[in-house]
Amino acid sequence: MTSYVLTVACQSTRGIVAAISNYLAEQGCNVVDSSQFDDLDTGMFFMRVSFISEEGVSQAALAEGFKPIAEKFAMVSEIHDEKKRMKVLLMVSRFGHCLNDLLYRWKIGALPIDIVGVVSNHFDYQKVVVNHDIPFHHIKVTKENKPQAEAQLLDLVEQTGTELVVLARYMQVLSDALCRKMSGRIINIHHSFLPSFKGANPYKQAYERGVKLIGATAHYVTADLDEGPIIEQDTARITHAQSAEDYVSIGRDVESQVLARAIHAHIHHRTFINGNRTVVFPASPGSYASERMG
Repeated sequence: MTSYVLTVACQSTRGIVAAISNYLAEQGCNVVDSSQFDDLDTGMFFMRVSFISEEGVSQAALAEGFKPIAEKFAMVSEIHDEKKRMKVLLMVSRFGHCLNDLLYRWKIGALPIDIVGVVSNHFDYQKVVVNHDIPFHHIKVTKENKPQAEAQLLDLVEQTGTELVVLARYMQVLSDALCRKMSGRIINIHHSFLPSFKGANPYKQAYERGVKLIGATAHYVTADLDEGPIIEQDTARITHAQSAEDYVSIGRDVESQVLARAIHAHIHHRTFINGNRTVVFPASPGSYASERMG
């Protein structure tokens, strides 16, 4: 028996859940987990259904048979094979804590993805990446060559079949054109709970101001810098007895955990972009242990 995930987004109206349930039952499928949300502000409906095909109906056949329902309700819908690993391209600059954390989670199976490569504008982590038998790609970025560098990146995305790009502390701003082209397929991490401290050394600035909470936000990348739809957030409490170096260390831990949880939600098709916000359904009980990886 094969496990699938059906995701649906459309305008809310009566009969959607019944139509989906009846279709799956008719196809010999058994629902294992189901989550749904009606956004009363926008009138949008979102649903994620995890199910098993007990009669061996193929993914292609299920998707084809679902088309009349999708057309009737003007749905954006997809059916995913739960065993298929998403192809992910990681990008990093000179801060390696998120990269190292993701590589470890991937290695032990806590983050079930296919890492198709790591891109960096520096060589700091080339050896680490190569030692994991993952292709390393150095793409130098300057003011003069930025269009060419992004064209090289897009070529790599196409060649590798990349489905998700993760900015694991990649310190270059992506162009508006690239953000639009890969909308909903790039995740970034940053110290969002320090909004007043921009530029260099935000944790040092926070220390000097006596901040008591630091944290991080993982979000989808848009043309608006660091303002994309938020997927995951977390904070850590700080005391007066901790140093600026402690702030950095604690902040790195929070960033790593938040980014990993955001990726985990995305690869399991639990995230839906809803305007400037997201709908993120909770992990099912069976995957809770791997979801709370931090």
